[in-house]
Amino acid sequence: MSNFTIHSAEQAPAQSQPLLTAVQQKYGFVPNLFGSLAESPSTLSAYIALGSALEKSSLSPAEQQTILIATSVENGCTYCVAAHSLVAKHMLKVDPAVVDALRSKSAIPDNKLNVLAEFTRAVMENRGEVSSKRLEDFLAAGYTHQQVLEVTLAIAMKTLSNYANGLMNIPLDEAFKPEAWQK
Repeated sequence: MSNFTIHSAEQAPAQSQPLLTAVQQKYGFVPNLFGSLAESPSTLSAYIALGSALEKSSLSPAEQQTILIATSVENGCTYCVAAHSLVAKHMLKVDPAVVDALRSKSAIPDNKLNVLAEFTRAVMENRGEVSSKRLEDFLAAGYTHQQVLEVTLAIAMKTLSNYANGLMNIPLDEAFKPEAWQK
């Protein structure tokens, strides 16, 4: 169990309170990840800002979730895999076969999303130094140079929360338990 506090909007550090209030309004509750990140108002603010920037990217919501789940699986983050699996399947209506393939690191039945997941993993495994062939395959699948950079944005966002979860051992919210995942 974590030694970190999971803050509510009412008892969080003063600078985190309005951020958690906005999270509660957006999601209907404060997920434990956000409540835990509230310990550091600057970290919570950065995570929210990265998420907002990703939402404004040229990647579709399904593509965003593909990157976020693939990143979380690579980083072994049980919390984030469960949370984003639920968002993808139940909120965005992404084909469950796509989500299940991401969770098991198997081939995705949608070729374009499969290329995206493979590219995401290659970026992570090689710390951004992917082969020319891998980059060409990504672009040939219909992605753009802009989206190369947006993949790195999504990886940065998710790595922040994946590492924070690893340090804090954040308990999974009841809402995400139907999508629980183990490394």
